[in-house]
Amino acid sequence: MAGTVDPSFYKDAVVVLATAGVIVPLAKSLKVNSIIAFIACGALVGPYGLGGLAAKLPLLSTVTVSNAEALAGPAELGVAFLLFVIGLELSFERLMTMKRLVFGLGLGQVGLSAAAIGLAAYAAGQPAAASLIIGFGLALSSTAMVVELLAAKRRMTTSAGRTSFAILLCQDLAVIPLLFLISVLDAQNGSGSLLVGLAQAFVQAFAAIATIIVIGRLALRPLFRLVASTESTESFMAATLLTALGTGLIAAAAGLSMGLGAFIAGLLLAETEFRRAIEVTIDPFKSLLIGVFFLTVGMGVNPAEIAANPGAIIAVAVGLLLAKAAIIFILARRFRLSAATALETAIMVAPGGEFAFVLLNAATGTGLIDHRATSIVLAAVSLTMVALPLLARVARHLAQKLAPPVILPDEAAVLPPTDHAPRAIVVGGGRVGRLVASMLDEHGKSHIVVDSDAALITAQRRAGRPAFYGDASKPEFLRLCGLEEATALIVTIDNSRAVDAIVQAARTLSHDIVIVARARDAAHARHLYEIGVNDAVPETIEASLQLSEAALVGLGVPMGLVIASVHERRDGFRAQLKPAGAAKAPAVPRHARSRRL
Repeated sequence: MAGTVDPSFYKDAVVVLATAGVIVPLAKSLKVNSIIAFIACGALVGPYGLGGLAAKLPLLSTVTVSNAEALAGPAELGVAFLLFVIGLELSFERLMTMKRLVFGLGLGQVGLSAAAIGLAAYAAGQPAAASLIIGFGLALSSTAMVVELLAAKRRMTTSAGRTSFAILLCQDLAVIPLLFLISVLDAQNGSGSLLVGLAQAFVQAFAAIATIIVIGRLALRPLFRLVASTESTESFMAATLLTALGTGLIAAAAGLSMGLGAFIAGLLLAETEFRRAIEVTIDPFKSLLIGVFFLTVGMGVNPAEIAANPGAIIAVAVGLLLAKAAIIFILARRFRLSAATALETAIMVAPGGEFAFVLLNAATGTGLIDHRATSIVLAAVSLTMVALPLLARVARHLAQKLAPPVILPDEAAVLPPTDHAPRAIVVGGGRVGRLVASMLDEHGKSHIVVDSDAALITAQRRAGRPAFYGDASKPEFLRLCGLEEATALIVTIDNSRAVDAIVQAARTLSHDIVIVARARDAAHARHLYEIGVNDAVPETIEASLQLSEAALVGLGVPMGLVIASVHERRDGFRAQLKPAGAAKAPAVPRHARSRRL
């Protein structure tokens, strides 16, 4: 009965999947954050964008969404799954480890920022309830974007990274009582005593939460043990989705938000041995449903309203950034954090976040906030989120300016030898660099190791190795290391940008030195050949070849045939990656090429 299928029934689902599967990956390849991409796509295909023109151009109806309400259900599920994952990540041990920053700095930031922003909204003419929700909504930041930016720059373990994460952790915890507050304010909107309503809502919420916790503690671990014993991935996935959705529906039946129930379920499962497996199982669904949520957020953006209030939107965005940044900086300094850490944290956490959309849209739906005010405020939040990648760069730059000078240990302050003797230079004192250095020692090749990690260099020198502290991307330091007389430069670090900078700096000093560099993948290796390396070693290809070698030998293929095959395949990859006219690697007899670096 194929002819009875109505394609328009599935149109919205196709638009969502096309956005998640095609548009967002394309945006990521252009270095655009996925959240921003979803919001932009929502604005483009929504009823205020191309969807509004579908009546005049019927062809557009096949690629647009004219009714954003149709996606409200999946969007609410996305929020519930987001809170479910946050609950999974909140372990008691983590909270206790960071309790000073989470419950001190984080709680202070949320409270003071909400008070300052709420008072500003009240002074601008908003009712008390609306001002309260706006204040708390804008006090929250974008956990997804900030963590992604910090992780991409490998700054999660820095002082600024840990401080930012602690504040974001407190903000995530604050979402739950804020959602509860909105439900109470909605119930008492214009009727009855607020205190009486709070008491009734608290009793109702306590009963629902107690029910979820009791059932969860009694049933969740046995359920997942039973499901895991079947060794069925599908059953485990179904049990995970059932838990998140079922607890959310129990909370919704009690007059609470679905997110609150899902959050509690996540907390309960965080105490079980199935936590990591559940995180992996839920992640694809969570990402897609969160994308649907931000897609619906974008569909609610009315360009006409924004064009009518550009001054107000910019004023709210700038005021939000300045107010939150000032509060966070002052609080961080009171918690005895360095000026550099306080400033970087303040700039990173100052923009608004995804939970502003959750809270303000929920409040708008209940009539607590005027739609026009919500539109202006959320447009300002979107503006600050779009600016976040740029703000992250500014924060890092300013933090470096404020950072106190590095005081090197005596071992790391030793300068490289100035005897102009020919020796190899190994850049990187990590595991790969140490292995390369040990191989050079084994074959009697003179060398030095350089790295920008003072602690690592100190440990190397105390072990009696020729290691020196410095930044190999700077030509002056390479010249000090004797690059012009060096026999080879071997770059072993895993930071692709730093590898590029070191290779380029070395080639400006010497056109003849042999440069061997570690590459992240085939594309990076191709780029390294283009900028002048003699040999690039892609991690992914080399690992694949070594796995193949071990597997073939294990399967009984003679060792000589395996090694010859691996060499042929390696040479084939090198020929594909190396452009014509690139620097040639030194000739190596075939019998000597058991393995390349």
